[in-house]
Amino acid sequence: MRKILTLNDYLEGFKNKDRTILSRAITLVESQNQDHQKLAQELLQTLLPQTGKSKRIGISGTPGVGKSTFIESFGKLLTSQNKTLAVLAVDPTSQVSGGSILGDKTRMNELAIDALAYIRPSPSGVTLGGVAKRTRESLLLCEAFGFDYVLVETVGVGQSETTVAQMVDLFVMLLQPGAGDDLQGIKRGILEMVDMVVVTKDDGDNHPIIQKAKHDYERALHILRHEGWIPPVLSCSAVTKSGLNEIQNVIEAYFQDQKELIKTKRDQQGLDWMWQLINDGLKEKFLSKITAQEFTQTESKVLTQDLTPPQAAQLLLNKY
Repeated sequence: MRKILTLNDYLEGFKNKDRTILSRAITLVESQNQDHQKLAQELLQTLLPQTGKSKRIGISGTPGVGKSTFIESFGKLLTSQNKTLAVLAVDPTSQVSGGSILGDKTRMNELAIDALAYIRPSPSGVTLGGVAKRTRESLLLCEAFGFDYVLVETVGVGQSETTVAQMVDLFVMLLQPGAGDDLQGIKRGILEMVDMVVVTKDDGDNHPIIQKAKHDYERALHILRHEGWIPPVLSCSAVTKSGLNEIQNVIEAYFQDQKELIKTKRDQQGLDWMWQLINDGLKEKFLSKITAQEFTQTESKVLTQDLTPPQAAQLLLNKY
């Protein structure tokens, strides 16, 4: 049986750069046990002064675009320069079985065994937004641990999967070659949030197609984002490693030149996080006050049209 860790055990582990303690701390913040949550909040509060120094980067993209491959190649570039990084990789959870594959370590074989890298896969659970419920807390723990970069890989681009943009300094969207022919396929809301676009698989016969895609995305972004930071559109090949140095140079320039923008982002993200926790807390309390029978009876009345959905919602809220 594993030893039950105290607050001091966790703090000592962070001081000694113990990866096992970091993993257990992330498990602690992900736990739904109330005692675990109380200890997790004490740990986060104590470590808070040590956070805020990492470069927070979100990575999203359409399924099959090669997020894990890109992260591994980019991560290996960073570690070759003696930089450290943590990857918080979120795997989709089945809404039927509740299971999650958590296979990111197998998809990033080289990075997984790199002493300067740390990969933590987490199930998304029922949380929308392409990230796990406790990703923000996990990110803070990785910052307090001292990583130079923290990368958050989302489960993919979708209508509501822009939550990652609300917790990182730089939101990178990966797109596939040829996708530029149909900009309707890219949600406008996502293009309004991204800080950088990277077209992947820029090798072989793909190069002419990618050049057209880059042009199309640049034109769209200049229309949508005509003031302030205009997201650059770059391309790379994780196979040949071409373009990765340019991407890193642009990222470094962003963190050097956009400090006011990053501060504004982080301030707003803190407020957004607070209100999200309030909404989550109110929802949990509401659900705990209404019995399953009351839910079933009210739903039946909606199905039989004895109540309209607004009436049913108000009825349940009145009970709360």
